[in-house]
Amino acid sequence: MGETTGLVRFGDFTLDLHGRRLLRGGEAVELGSRYFDALVLLATHPGELISKTRFMDDVWRGIPVTDEALTQAIRTLRRALGDEASAPRYIETVPKHGYRFIAELDDAPPASPPPHAPSQSHAARLAGATTLGGLAAGILGGFFYGILGTDGSAGGFVTILLLTIALAVLGGAGIGAGMALTASWRIRSGWALVAGGGAGGVVIGGLGSALAVYGLQALTGATPPPVTGMFEGLALGVAASCALVLALQLDLDRFAAGLLASAVGALVAGLTAFWGGRFYGSTLVMLEEEFPLSRLDMAGVASLFREDGFYMISQFGTAMLEGAVFASALVIANLRWRVDRA
Repeated sequence: MGETTGLVRFGDFTLDLHGRRLLRGGEAVELGSRYFDALVLLATHPGELISKTRFMDDVWRGIPVTDEALTQAIRTLRRALGDEASAPRYIETVPKHGYRFIAELDDAPPASPPPHAPSQSHAARLAGATTLGGLAAGILGGFFYGILGTDGSAGGFVTILLLTIALAVLGGAGIGAGMALTASWRIRSGWALVAGGGAGGVVIGGLGSALAVYGLQALTGATPPPVTGMFEGLALGVAASCALVLALQLDLDRFAAGLLASAVGALVAGLTAFWGGRFYGSTLVMLEEEFPLSRLDMAGVASLFREDGFYMISQFGTAMLEGAVFASALVIANLRWRVDRA
């Protein structure tokens, strides 16, 4: 029956594989997505020892997390099932090895789900989703600065929109590549992703800064002021990857993860600006001052922060806004495209 209906019954519970629900007496038992996946892995392999490595591969899908994340998942499942570690009825601990589902099933379990693709595909999805997040952030930022930061002409709007999208996609791709490289090494620490994201941000920030400075110098003959670079790239990479790790370990839904990422991104960007970092808005202001005949007019952005010039509040406000949008876009994209379709 399990194979045709997608239902696994044990004790008072029914595990609905197709509907992704755990039912007790017809009532849904609330479980996070990853905790549900962990229960499916156990219940579809009754009596089989499921190692920690197997959980990491099949539930966390190659994303490195700490052992505490698995311990928390099992603890949550036991609480939902009314089970106890000392006298288990459903989930048995095999010390230093893993866990085993020991409940008697009312029906034969459905065929095991197909194995996940190799970790390289997880790394590829991580890089791709992060790049898509950069695209989303670029569109939002492009409209913001295109409307408020130009002279109102169509040419100025389109130029800023396309420039912002290109830079954000480049940033997302660099951070995603750094995290993907770390994930492909299968280091069993979620915080290794933070190092990878930060490193990717540094590389792409330095490359983008060099291209912008030398490109403007070649076109205009003038030496442009310092622009957003490695320091800011490091901050954005660390913020986005840190928020992603927290969202995965806490098993947050996309809305909660987006709020968390916005807070982390705003905080890190604000601190970076305090320490002298120049984010995109501040860079546009310097370019406007350096090239007064350009179509940039950042007074509209400053007025949003009730200033008659792009002073401290505007600098901090735009930095925090950029950090919040960029980090949340990257995290939501990962939860939407990489995790949901893994």
